[in-house]
Amino acid sequence: MKKRLYILAIVAGILATGCGQSSNGKEQEEVVVAEDDLNQKITGALDRAEAQYKYMMTRLPEGEFPKTYHADTDKFEASGSEWWCSGFYPGTLLYLDEYKKDVELKNEAIRMLDLLKKEQYNTATHDLGFMMYCSFGNAYRLDPKPEYKEILIQSAKSLSSRFSEKVGAIKSWDSKEGDFLVIIDNMMNLELLFWATKATGDSTYYDIAVKHADTTLKHHFREDHSSFHVINYDPETGAVNRKRTAQGYADESAWARGQAWGLYGFTVMYRETKDKKYLDQAVAIAEFILNHPNLPADKVPYWDFDAPKIPNELRDSSAGAIMASALLELEGYVEAEKAKKYHENAEQMIGTLTTSEYIAEEGTNGGFLLEHGVGHIPENTEIDVPLTYGDYYLVEAMLRYLNE
Repeated sequence: MKKRLYILAIVAGILATGCGQSSNGKEQEEVVVAEDDLNQKITGALDRAEAQYKYMMTRLPEGEFPKTYHADTDKFEASGSEWWCSGFYPGTLLYLDEYKKDVELKNEAIRMLDLLKKEQYNTATHDLGFMMYCSFGNAYRLDPKPEYKEILIQSAKSLSSRFSEKVGAIKSWDSKEGDFLVIIDNMMNLELLFWATKATGDSTYYDIAVKHADTTLKHHFREDHSSFHVINYDPETGAVNRKRTAQGYADESAWARGQAWGLYGFTVMYRETKDKKYLDQAVAIAEFILNHPNLPADKVPYWDFDAPKIPNELRDSSAGAIMASALLELEGYVEAEKAKKYHENAEQMIGTLTTSEYIAEEGTNGGFLLEHGVGHIPENTEIDVPLTYGDYYLVEAMLRYLNE
């Protein structure tokens, strides 16, 4: 574990947008300079995560998976295993057990895996990477049981069933006839396919992942390297019918978590293929994010880079966590100057997300670790609440940092 001195400098008003606004709308002081050992902050946050997840176990309904929590009503919201977020809870437990060696967390993860394994046959979702690789992928990495391997292979088969040669992509959401919807989030599910080719020797999975990424690269991005959220293709010709948003502010806006998914996804694409065009895309996305005038000084993004009331808009802690984790991997693939930039920005993101502004007090927040996530503002759901994937990617980012 490397020891680093973490220096966080937040200067309110240094950008024309006034981005010195905290997640809950409070004004930051004009100049705040805090010197702290980030390793210590991270170990404290991981200790808090261990306590929080043990508390969450007491709130979780039998046979269900955590989704979010509403503090105003003390409502713990859970889901069935078919929900796209079902893999994050066991995945986070496995990450925490890997770090803490806590048998209680490990046993809970194993219990949840047993509830989740039936989803290996689910062909009605594109999110099997999230659901099965974040859970069983980590389980197999830590304990390579044949059962886990077979579950992952079947999951890859189910995901592959949604691929269209005509479109060159995996269908994300089922919709009406004549639609073939693909969202930027789907880049995150390709890692499962790469794993499956390595596990089986069958290049079909690899080829599907590459074709999907190439189609996304061609159609999802604007000239400034920001991403549309949703592309609607013609299922018969592969032509683009429409480019739009679902969870962002507007069709042409840069929804923050969408930019994070793209950054992470194309970083994985380069790791798995060593094709420089994917590295170039990951770098282009990183530069769009980090150079954007609406990125706050503390590096935790607003829910959409083009939200109309910045700086009086909500932050999305989940987007910040995903970005931090991706940047820590991406820094290993680029030249020294960019590596330093990406590392320092990831440090700042993690440093902010491990403050009391974002880390829940023990026994609060329904047992979730991270506060101030934003799910779907246009549909008025999961707004300024904890999100199970926010926890997963923050824990992943913290462990990546400690293991560098």
